[in-house]
Amino acid sequence: CRREMFDKDIVMLQTGVSMMDPNHFLMIMLSRFELYQIFSTPDYGKRFSTENTNKDVVQQNNTLIEEMLYLIIMIVGERFSPGIGQVSATDEIKREIIHQLSIRPMAHSELVKALPEDENRETGMESVIEEVACFKKPGLTGRGLYELKPECARNFNLYFYHFSRAEQSKAEEAQRKLKRQNREDTALPPPALPPFCPLFASLVNILQSDVMLCIMGTILQWAVEHNGYAWSESMLQRVLHLLGMALQEEKQHLENLSDENVVTFTFTQKISRPGEAPNNSPSILAMLETLQNAPHLEVHKDMIRWILKTFNAIKKLRESSSTSPVAETEGNIMEESSRDKDKAERKRKAEIARLRREKIMAQMSEMQRHFINENKELFQQTLEELDTSTSRAHENSPVISDAKLTALGPEQTRVAEHRQVVMCILCQEEQEVKVDSRAMVLAAFIQRSTVLSKNRNKIITDPEKYDPLFMHPDLSCGTHTGSCGHIMHAHCWQRYFDAVQAKEQRRQQRLRVHTSYDVENGEFLCPLCECLSNTVIPLLPPPRVLFNRLDFSGQPNLAQWVKTVSQQIKALYLLRDEDCASTSGNSEKMDQLQLPEGFRPDFKPKNPYSESIKEMLTTFGTATYKVGLKVHPNEEDPRVPIMCWGSCAYTIQTIERILADEDKPLFGHLPCRQDDCLTSLTRFAAAHWTVSSLSAIQGHFCTLLASLVPNEKNGNLPCILDIDMFHLLVSLVLSFPAIHCQDFSGVSLGTGDLHLFHLVTMAHIVQILLTSSTEENGMDQENANSEEEVAVLTLYKFLCQCTGSALKEVSSGWHLWRNLKAGIMPFLRCSALFFHYLNGVPAPPEIQVNGANQFEHLCSYLSLPNNLTCLFQENSEILNTLIER
Repeated sequence: CRREMFDKDIVMLQTGVSMMDPNHFLMIMLSRFELYQIFSTPDYGKRFSTENTNKDVVQQNNTLIEEMLYLIIMIVGERFSPGIGQVSATDEIKREIIHQLSIRPMAHSELVKALPEDENRETGMESVIEEVACFKKPGLTGRGLYELKPECARNFNLYFYHFSRAEQSKAEEAQRKLKRQNREDTALPPPALPPFCPLFASLVNILQSDVMLCIMGTILQWAVEHNGYAWSESMLQRVLHLLGMALQEEKQHLENLSDENVVTFTFTQKISRPGEAPNNSPSILAMLETLQNAPHLEVHKDMIRWILKTFNAIKKLRESSSTSPVAETEGNIMEESSRDKDKAERKRKAEIARLRREKIMAQMSEMQRHFINENKELFQQTLEELDTSTSRAHENSPVISDAKLTALGPEQTRVAEHRQVVMCILCQEEQEVKVDSRAMVLAAFIQRSTVLSKNRNKIITDPEKYDPLFMHPDLSCGTHTGSCGHIMHAHCWQRYFDAVQAKEQRRQQRLRVHTSYDVENGEFLCPLCECLSNTVIPLLPPPRVLFNRLDFSGQPNLAQWVKTVSQQIKALYLLRDEDCASTSGNSEKMDQLQLPEGFRPDFKPKNPYSESIKEMLTTFGTATYKVGLKVHPNEEDPRVPIMCWGSCAYTIQTIERILADEDKPLFGHLPCRQDDCLTSLTRFAAAHWTVSSLSAIQGHFCTLLASLVPNEKNGNLPCILDIDMFHLLVSLVLSFPAIHCQDFSGVSLGTGDLHLFHLVTMAHIVQILLTSSTEENGMDQENANSEEEVAVLTLYKFLCQCTGSALKEVSSGWHLWRNLKAGIMPFLRCSALFFHYLNGVPAPPEIQVNGANQFEHLCSYLSLPNNLTCLFQENSEILNTLIER
């Protein structure tokens, strides 16, 4: 009953007080206890000592004051509940045992009966009893007793909230007797307490609030004046206990002081200040020194001496930590406050000026970049130096003098590694982006989007069981990622976000202030531009540099590569079946299977990233999964990498559509924030497999590839017309490293990228031809005999044979070729963006401006023949296998 009623009442009070101003709360307390008039009357003590007042009224007031002080002690001091203080459940049990044994040694049965039980009717005593007590073996009485260990006595709290009045008296008497036996002071100071959890950290400010200082000062003044019935020794004892709690709190703050933190708990300074006019009452410190020598307070002298001793220790601690002296005159304090305000104002103006300079420099840098792009032949000797500058925008500046720029394949352009140095907007520290450094992150916002949807009526009925591996071409709902482009250290962002959460959770509910963001859903405003965000994207160096090599000599063609990868997949399936079933049959199959040369399915690659970066990879991946599927976070779910790849693909598709609708060129007109977002998002998606389950990624790749190259394990797959090919391309390319990392045959990762791209492109061509409108008109005969038209017509007729004449016969290839070029352009544009950000190859000038022959320039950049049907002619060996799908 106590756990369910009394304890939870205290927690409820602590929760409410943590969201209130301490002075406001104490004023409410004075009002509820009907004590406001007493503490607002300057001569209350003198009046009640001289007037013939009813003693019952005075005694009632004293009792109310004692109860109010006891309640404050509980609110500030009871922090041993997990979630309130930074403690564990075992710490809570230890404390209960310590206070029960502080009363007297107890037998096992007595102690168990005195301890609270959990929901399983267990106390948990057995797991911790040996840490706090020693067992005294039974003597003549036949009862063994647990006795409190001497070193645990310092954790005794006279006002432990589970004590009854009788238990408190017995415990106090027992502890004082023990101290006298050990020839120690009989003071029972409050113990050092664990820190509050961040949400409740503001509770300690009650001790140094103006109203609390007034209450304590008033009671001490009554004791100094020795005004008869106006105060009680129990009341004074509680005030001394509160003073001790405040001093312990300040001492802990100073001992845990770090360079990044500023001590805001300055209780010693406040009790050193005298009262203000017209009363001009002495300071609390001065009154304590007076009471130290008062003959009528002999029983409290040890406690007062302990308080003064602790005060002096804190004073020395402050001086040693180069903080301001404790005792200052009022004039000096006001002067210091004025100087602090001036300093803060100067700092604010300097910050505004710095931000203005940075904005101007960013504009100048952007203008320089455009000028260099337009006049690149004049700057060939200085480009490499410019590329090492701190501006991220320079990464897109062409540093290659080759006439032809190619994003992938045997002719992929070699790109010099760029040193990327960025600045944190929170701490202003510069840092180079490296795999082994602390994580740097971009503020980002993830959201479900239907902007490209062709079927808005489709909904996911059961997100927990939904498989997002294959995106339907109607793009009914995607996951879009945007960013304002502002960079922070991961730990700086975490500290900022924790502060935002704490601030919002402490906000007074009665104000009913509606913010523009939802902290409970992880939303926050960018610290610099206040753009809405709900996660962060880690900044990474180009991921393909870590795993790729550009030596394409002796690389297999598409047919050979498909055969090799199919064998690797078959080996992985057999190995997985063997692990699951542990049967000899599969072992025999594995022995019979000829593994491709250099393939080691048992090899586990080492993650190249630092712990900080790995944590941020997991954080952003989990956020994408949570928002995209509208489910609870679960970083172990195998669908997490799928959602990351899908967000990368969908974001690229939306930006490509925006540029197309606004008739802007594919490259050259992206704002810096979108350029930074796509760079970081693509690199993240390419690196996420390193923090995921290797077997899960391999399973995804095998299933994805089976949609193009059938295998015996994956039979129930969507029709080729029900797959969005760009999503398929991104997922295949980004999951392939999980297979390639176990391949030591010398085949380049870039070779896999090229063959996967060609496979998906061929599948997309089949998609377009199967769904093309074939109306003919008189214009068909103008260039009816061009090479492309003849080839596409031949391919179309072959498809007609494979589909059993389900397609309409066409006599001319003009319409087919026109439809094919128009239908595949969005795919090629998206692919160009994807491989540009994946491999870092600059875009050729021809596709940075609007102009003719965009199709040919894109094909050249992507290692495609201008006549796309040549892909089928060059790979006729596997054509029938591909057409089966």
